[in-house]
Amino acid sequence: MSRVRSVSAALVRAAERALSVYHIPGLVPYRSALALQEDLAEKRHAGIISDTLLVLQHPPVFTIGKRPNFHNITSSEKDLEKLGAEVHHINRGGDVTWHGPGQAVLYPIVNVRDLGVGARRYVEGLEDVMVNTAAEYGVHAEGHKHGETGVWVGDRKIGACGVRISRGISSHGIAFNVNPELTWFSHIVPCGIADKGVTSLAQELGRKPDYDACEEALSQAFATIFEYQEVTKYHNSAGYLQRLCGLPSPIVSSSHNNER
Repeated sequence: MSRVRSVSAALVRAAERALSVYHIPGLVPYRSALALQEDLAEKRHAGIISDTLLVLQHPPVFTIGKRPNFHNITSSEKDLEKLGAEVHHINRGGDVTWHGPGQAVLYPIVNVRDLGVGARRYVEGLEDVMVNTAAEYGVHAEGHKHGETGVWVGDRKIGACGVRISRGISSHGIAFNVNPELTWFSHIVPCGIADKGVTSLAQELGRKPDYDACEEALSQAFATIFEYQEVTKYHNSAGYLQRLCGLPSPIVSSSHNNER
């Protein structure tokens, strides 16, 4: 077990800080995840729901942040779409990245002001979630690198981080490579860092880890690092979230059992 790094020195102590964790099986289209985050962020700002963590996978999709360098996309959007990937321009920090099957994505919809941390310390806490999860598997990873967001194993990136904070509420989040097809990253310069590689937990271990167990480890690390006293976990929660947010179509488009 790794020694969990905590942001407790900067946290506002609360009698009971509650977190709802929703594990969504299958593949969630990126547009559905965006709509879900937007609605949940409004509800969190209004105090209708507690802090919420979405844990899911996407079909292949390339996302381009609000300060992109288009030199970091080495294939045209048309070529990427021909490969079966979507391309989305989105309002989050960071440059360009890929999401897809075998990569665990965590979207915290949380009140950062209640956590008592600034944006930088919040991002560092998210990096620690991935660092501590990697350590659970005996993989030494590092975050908090100047000018290099995300989490690294040597000079290979294993986890990405890109967030948006509006009116004190966070959205977007982190992506941790459990066992994705790494050739997708050949179409971009991940996060704009040209002289670095990409890796996964499976590649570092030399074996395929249990995907569900890794998702659980990530969500537990998030709850521990940000010191939630009350954590409620929901599995197979797509239908409930669709009804909660009034979305017109199903959240999950397909299942993907090979990585689970």
